[in-house]
Amino acid sequence: MDQPQKTFRRVVTGHDAEGKAIIISDAPPVHTQLIGGPGGPTFFEVWHTLEAPALIHAQPQEPDENGLMLSPPKKGTRMRVIEFPPEGEEIRKLTGTDAAAKFSAMGDEKASTSAAGAPHPLMHRTQTVDYGIVLEGEITLVLDRGEATIYTGDIVVQCGTNHAWANRSGKICRMAFILVDGQFTDEIS
Repeated sequence: MDQPQKTFRRVVTGHDAEGKAIIISDAPPVHTQLIGGPGGPTFFEVWHTLEAPALIHAQPQEPDENGLMLSPPKKGTRMRVIEFPPEGEEIRKLTGTDAAAKFSAMGDEKASTSAAGAPHPLMHRTQTVDYGIVLEGEITLVLDRGEATIYTGDIVVQCGTNHAWANRSGKICRMAFILVDGQFTDEIS
């Protein structure tokens, strides 16, 4: 199995007292969390906003949050990078209770839709529009009916659908995600 890649930089900009653009911070993301122990994905929380339109402060502060949260704040956005290690037997053998516990560790146990006969044990759904960009490697997007393998440079627009990510490549896959809070219409249950 490949080792995780070097952590990336997060450059945050702002304004000085004269209103000129400056760099506020230039460092790796502050909040990083391994989910589920060895063999689980690593989440790098980049930034989130609390509302739309987002308030733009002269000196932006690190967004404060208690622990990892799967979805963005209500009416907000979230950006994260996830490193998915190759999927092993331990993932394929997860029960519904195990899957719910993994999503609970991500702050949203209710997102888990794991059930007997599901196409993947880590199926989940959130009321969000997610833009997923493969930065390195490849991964398979698993849906209720169908799947697609996406490669470096490919982009997924995930519109509140039930899904899972399966890394069947044997190498780490690194993806960037931008999540936008959403709401299902009456036609979607």
